[in-house]
Order: sequence, then C-alpha cells, then structure tokens
Amino acid sequence: MRKNLMAGATVALAALLLSACAADDGAGDASGGSDDGGVTTLEYWAWGTAQKPLVDEWNRTHPDIQVKHTDAGGGSDSSAKLVTAARADSAPDVALVEYNTLPAMIVAGVASDITEYVSDVEGDFAPGVWSQSTFDGASYGVPQDAGPQALTYNKARFDELGIEVPTTWAEFADAAEAVHEADPDAYITTFAPAEFGGFAAFAQQAGAEWWTVDGGDWTVGFDDPASVEVADYWQDLIDRDLVLAEPLLTPEWNASLNDGNILSWPAGLWAAGVINGVAGDMAGDWAMAPLPQWTEGDPAVAFQGGSAMVVTSSSKNAEAAAEFAAWMGTAEESASIQIKEGQYPASLLGQELTLESDPPALMPQQDDYWEIAAEIAGTTIPDLSWGPNVNVASSAFQDAMSAAVTDGTPLRDALTATEDVVFDDMETSGFTVTRK
Repeated sequence: MRKNLMAGATVALAALLLSACAADDGAGDASGGSDDGGVTTLEYWAWGTAQKPLVDEWNRTHPDIQVKHTDAGGGSDSSAKLVTAARADSAPDVALVEYNTLPAMIVAGVASDITEYVSDVEGDFAPGVWSQSTFDGASYGVPQDAGPQALTYNKARFDELGIEVPTTWAEFADAAEAVHEADPDAYITTFAPAEFGGFAAFAQQAGAEWWTVDGGDWTVGFDDPASVEVADYWQDLIDRDLVLAEPLLTPEWNASLNDGNILSWPAGLWAAGVINGVAGDMAGDWAMAPLPQWTEGDPAVAFQGGSAMVVTSSSKNAEAAAEFAAWMGTAEESASIQIKEGQYPASLLGQELTLESDPPALMPQQDDYWEIAAEIAGTTIPDLSWGPNVNVASSAFQDAMSAAVTDGTPLRDALTATEDVVFDDMETSGFTVTRK
C-alpha cells in the first residue's frame, strides 16, 4: 500500500457496512477490562484450528492478561461482523484479519495504529511479510501466518510422463502441452474462475497493482497490461484444452485429482494440506517446488492467503492487546503450535522452526520441503496494494470470470468488467478514484 491510506478513513465503506449491518456481531461488549484481582481480560476473534491451543498456551503463561477466544467466522464474515461491532464500540480487543481485507478495516476505523507497541518486532519478519500489515510507515497489525504461492505437484505422475518441473510460466505452458500429449485424460492444472485470490497473486507476481492510493486519491486498474498478460496466458491454455477450466474441490475435481489426472496446483503453501484432505491415499506421490516465474531469474511471489492480528479501536487495553498480538506472531511457543496445527508461521523464527519439523503428510519423502518454503517466503513481494472494497471486487471477479469461461468470451474482458464494478462502487461510496 502506498501513501496516506488513512486520508480516506472518514469515507464510508458502503458495501462493507451494508453487509455488516446484516451480520450478527456475536460479541456484546467485547472491549475487555480488568478483573478485581488485577487481571486484564482481552476478547479475541479468530478462526482456525490453531487458535484455541494458541490462546490456551498464552493464558497458561500470562496469568495477568487472560484472553477469551471467539470463532466469529473467517474472511469476509468476520470482517463484516468487526465493522458492525466497531460502530457500536463493542468490537473485541484483538481480531484476526486476512491481509487483503486489512485496508478495509483501516479505512473503516476498525484497526488501530499500534506502531508504538510493536515496532520492536519488525525485524522478526521478512520485509514482504511485515509490509502486509504496515501502511504509510504505520503498523496496524502483527502477521500471524503466511501463504506465499508455490507449485504443489504430483511428482509420481510427472516422473511417469517424463515431465520436468517448470521453472518459468513459459516452461509451464510447454509442460501442459507435453502432459496432455502423453495422456489425453490428464491436465497439468486447473484454471478455476472463482479463485479471486489465486488470480490476484498471479497478476501481482507479473507486476500488477489493482489498487493504489496517494494522499486520499485512489486509482484502480484491473485490466492493466500485467493483468491482461496473465489473463491471455491462461486464455491460451484454455483455448488449447491444456488446462481444466472448472471450479476446485468439487466431487468431480476431487475424483480427477485422485485418478492422477490433475497434476499440479499453483497456490499458497496451504495447498498440501487441502490436497491431503481430499486425496490422502496419494501421500508420497506429491512434492512442492517454487512457483514458476514470469520473468526468468526473478523469484518474487505474491501471497495467496495469510492473516494478521489487529488491535481494534474498541479496545480499552491497547497495550496489553498489542503484547498478546506480538506474542502470537513471534514467540517460539506460538510458532510451534502453528506448525503442529498446519499453519505456516509468518515470523522468521517460526519458519526456522519448520526446518526441524517433518514435511507435510502429503509429501513425507520431501526432506527439503521446509527449506524451499523458507526460501519462497523470503522472496515475497513487498508493498503489495489492496483496496477498501476487496469484497466487492472478489464477487465481481467471480461473476465475470465464471461467465467468461461458460460463454467462451475473453478472460481479459472479465477484468474490465470487474474494474467497472469496483470503480463504480468506490465512486458511489464517496472515494476520489480514477482509472489507470
């Protein structure tokens, strides 16, 4: 994110606020407080299996600051509830927020500037990770987990078909052709039209910035040259029937994966866990490699997933809340729990600890899995920009891309359609916005 994000903080986020008004905040007065015995109590909203054991460990080791955990749902559900609760000054003290929705939380006045409390932990993170929660030099959160993109692939099938692991997207296209020629029932991967986060990461890797802001003036550009290049790349593979153009994780997709007919998934590092959940019998067949590069020699990748802990504007105990957030993101104990629960830690210490861990269950034979993961995490693109209406963009993208795949119209036109919706929504909501 560029300059002065908070210059637009007084502008209403119409679409997000409308959805939030319909959401149950589920918290009541969650501003925290101090018990009679001098114990500070914090409320914490977060989703995922790692959160309960993380909070339990904090409470065990920090008797003077006790945390009550609530699973308020993930992603957009949680963000909508946070906006509603913050407007009533009853948001939790700390909340887990996805990186791509954090700008909306800042503009809506939900996330507080906690620079004075957490500046000393910046060095615990790679610059590209820390930047996901830092805007215009101010910190609005502490990263907890990260999902840089990688290539999870069926090594057994690659070897069987004589396919080399591609290191560039040009090589990936050649490999897609070789796979389909060797086995007409097999495809190197899937182009899933509803995967907003996945396509966004591909475009960011190619140099796209869909939102930028300077002094309160926003610019949107979903059909910029980098994004169009990515769309045209996948269009070519679809037109030549070299990738499957269909949704992920449907019964049909799962069956194809288990049959060995879908050979890779370029996605966040969490992909191994997802595949293991639907194709556990294939453990040992799969491996992970760095994502193919758009520009040969440039290993930088974007995030597809990841989240940070924010201290909300409702908290009456901001310093204690920031201390809890910093511990969750940087402590060795918390990192060990994240790894055990399948999260990839955002901190450098956590990533070092993975080197002492077994590989994921999907690829138990890949002894260098965590070394490669750490290298990938160290090359994430810094200062990636997200906008105040990501939820609107995601919905518009899914509609336009799905229609393009169904109707056989150009994917690049779907980008233009998405930009039209995003631009109109921001203009209607009162933002000063122009197109690239």
